[in-house]
Amino acid sequence: MGSSELLEEGFELMLLGMGSVFIFLIVLVFITTIMSRLLTRFFPEPVAAPKVAPKSAAVAVGSVDPELVAAIGAAIKQHRARRG
Repeated sequence: MGSSELLEEGFELMLLGMGSVFIFLIVLVFITTIMSRLLTRFFPEPVAAPKVAPKSAAVAVGSVDPELVAAIGAAIKQHRARRG
């Protein structure tokens, strides 16, 4: 076999391989699209109920839990004591 025949056979194998991969990917895209359409047709997503704001959100903006303030103050005091 000459080098030109080997080169020609190499190109044939390359085109065959690349062509088969390309066709496989095209088929994969079509199958995925069909599956997606079937799933959305037979299993639609449930409609979410509208969210109602909790009643605790009606608390005044300026009010803060005194226990939370005490805990934050104690944490700051402890942090400052460790830093020296």
